[in-house]
Amino acid sequence: MFIQTLISVLPVYSFIVIGLILKKSFKEKIDEKSYVILSFYFLQPILIFWGLTKSPIDYAFVMSPIIYLYAVLSVVFFLIIFSKKIFTDSKDRTIFIAVSLVGNTGNIGVPLGIALFGEQSVPYTSIINIANMFFIYIFSIYFFAKDSFTLKKSIYSILKLPGLWVAFFAIAINYFNVPIHKDISRTLEMGAYASMVIQLIIFGVYLSEVKIRTMNWKLSLNISLVKHFILPFVGVFFVLQSDLSSYVASVVLMQLMIPLAVNNVNLAALYNCKPYDVTASILISTITFSLLLYFYIFIIKYFIGDF
Repeated sequence: MFIQTLISVLPVYSFIVIGLILKKSFKEKIDEKSYVILSFYFLQPILIFWGLTKSPIDYAFVMSPIIYLYAVLSVVFFLIIFSKKIFTDSKDRTIFIAVSLVGNTGNIGVPLGIALFGEQSVPYTSIINIANMFFIYIFSIYFFAKDSFTLKKSIYSILKLPGLWVAFFAIAINYFNVPIHKDISRTLEMGAYASMVIQLIIFGVYLSEVKIRTMNWKLSLNISLVKHFILPFVGVFFVLQSDLSSYVASVVLMQLMIPLAVNNVNLAALYNCKPYDVTASILISTITFSLLLYFYIFIIKYFIGDF
């Protein structure tokens, strides 16, 4: 089973390698911000709409992001309490709190969900991605810019997200059972898969800028400890307390285990908060996830059952 899963996952990571080689080969000719704009404003909304209209709304569709947020918010309070005991540098504390729990639910979560669980996982990974976006634009931005940040600005930032409005529209289409023509559906599917590919390439482009010799190992390793050990453990607890099916519970748990999000780098750069240290943390998180994938699958099967 592990070999089959590994074969399913490795092709997904190949697009990250393409992005890394692309940036290393063409350097300044590759403007990653243009790729981010294309992905964020055009392709990701298509992916969200496609994902949220693939299956009818049911109890599991509503509860999966709630269980996800329960786990994430529970760990946030732990990080706030212990961050001062671990780090003396204020920016390291900020990164530790703001970054540790923000998984790559869009870039890695959706395509990995398809690789492991099939296309029927897309509605759940898509709605969890929306929940993750709420967390980023409320909690993460607050900690990155807490000296000048206001709740009003946070709400305004959320309301500007194109993916958020597309998500509401898609949920309405789904709820009222508005039919989507098969040709339109096929076009949406093309855009959705293009979004996954370009997001993975963007991830590789950012990773190409990491300098191993100057990495902040203490920060990166502590973030990975939280992301890949503490958060999954808490996630197992909340999933077991829920009445989700084994399939949906497995999808939720895997979303809690995936590596850190590229959006963390965007926010760190925006607020001048050690963006290269954040990028290095993403690299360590990605490597950690790859090494732990076998054990993650074992944990899911042990606690949840076959998916």
